[in-house]
Amino acid sequence: MSRTLNTTPAIDGFWMPGEFEPHAGTWMLWPERLDNWRAGAQPAQRAFAAVATAIASFEPVTVGVSAAQFGYARAALPEAIRLVELSSNDAWMRDVGPTCLVNARGEVRGADWQFNAWGGFDGGLYFPWDQDDLVARKVLEIESCDRYRAPFVLEGGAIHSDGQGTLLVTEQCLLNPNRNPGLDRQQLEQLLCEWLGARTVVWLGQGVINDETDGHVDNLACFARPGHVCLTWTDNRRDPQYAVSADALQRLQSARDAQGRRFTVHKLVQPGPLRSTVAEAAGVLQAHGSQARPAGHRLAGSYVNFYLANGGVVMPLLDARRDAAAMAVLQRVFPDRQVVGVPAREILLGGGNIHCITQQVPASLRRASPLRRRRG
Repeated sequence: MSRTLNTTPAIDGFWMPGEFEPHAGTWMLWPERLDNWRAGAQPAQRAFAAVATAIASFEPVTVGVSAAQFGYARAALPEAIRLVELSSNDAWMRDVGPTCLVNARGEVRGADWQFNAWGGFDGGLYFPWDQDDLVARKVLEIESCDRYRAPFVLEGGAIHSDGQGTLLVTEQCLLNPNRNPGLDRQQLEQLLCEWLGARTVVWLGQGVINDETDGHVDNLACFARPGHVCLTWTDNRRDPQYAVSADALQRLQSARDAQGRRFTVHKLVQPGPLRSTVAEAAGVLQAHGSQARPAGHRLAGSYVNFYLANGGVVMPLLDARRDAAAMAVLQRVFPDRQVVGVPAREILLGGGNIHCITQQVPASLRRASPLRRRRG
């Protein structure tokens, strides 16, 4: 049974754990939107199926799918992957699904953010988004987790937690007036602390170049574990991404986490730069209100957009010239995990990557509360 609560997570002793902590499983959605996924969405469906299959070798996977696509998805996915009929407007489970929270007793609840398709009528990527805004509630009911319905707009890809009271966010996304125009930086930071149990918010500046989510942090930087951050990087000073990543590096080097620690930053050199081809652009049906992606459009490719599963790292393969180097870095950062690469260009063409299409449910474990830890 799932209840809708009228308190806030921090008051109830809940916080957002790190993605590197144990999972009960992973949720995804099945892509089918013809004005976002090329060639009838079939190339994207194959890529999503490959991601789901890779994750399923580490932990249970559930995929939400429309009634119309149920048979196709069932045929494409291994029997071990649970399939649930679930309506949505697109397939970005990280952003439309719940952000799961835990307490010291090991209970799991979920934050259900207001969703407006990354900007509503001021730069949003499609309309309507009403079914997407219901996904988190449905997932929490299926998982029998209590729900907090947030009074503000946020997406799961816009936040990253170290599980010990520290959040990473970007100014480009959270301070964009197309999300919460009545809230300033201080008010948003207070809400993040109340709703995610954080004590320290580290504000990075811009996100990855051309990230159509208005610079989600999960494409730029993420926690590998407490005190360690992976950062999208380029050594090419003429690339506009250099200034963005250099600014993020400076901010991380100047910051301290909720425990008072300095950050160790692991640079992941970006793929490409990558651009869409004429054939790829031509395969997308144009519709009123949907995002246009012309041929030659620079794609927001990033190896930081990986997923941490139980004992594994599922990373996107995006550039044959740099995939192996990125995999080697991730293996050094995660020596106790198996790093698995999945071809992910088709996901990138739709506007995101592996982290964007997944959302973890934490395992029910007893934990030490970050709210009780001292600095130092």
